[in-house]
Amino acid sequence: VQLVESGGGLVQPGGSLRLSCAGSGFTFSRSGMSWYRQAPGKERELVATITSTSSGTVYADSMKGRFTISRDNAKNTLYLQMNSLKPEDTAVYYCYALRYGYWGQGTQVTVSS
Repeated sequence: VQLVESGGGLVQPGGSLRLSCAGSGFTFSRSGMSWYRQAPGKERELVATITSTSSGTVYADSMKGRFTISRDNAKNTLYLQMNSLKPEDTAVYYCYALRYGYWGQGTQVTVSS
């Protein structure tokens, strides 16, 4: 079982990044998926969740209108499009498979000028 995040990096405030999470070793299409993030010295927090069929999405209030979660079940891949990034978005971002309780290893996002 693997969840592998990619797409993180250093971006200036106001910039954009697209994170990806590739799943393997389990039935990706049967699981709701979430993105979480953890900033230094803070607890891990939910960013967004998407149902297995993409019929519904939920966002944390601070991400609404800036972040978009999506998935491609044919590619076993989850995405997070992040726009209008702020320094407070700096964190390690993790994907999570709700049905199975699987976590990825995380990808670092740093928003700084």
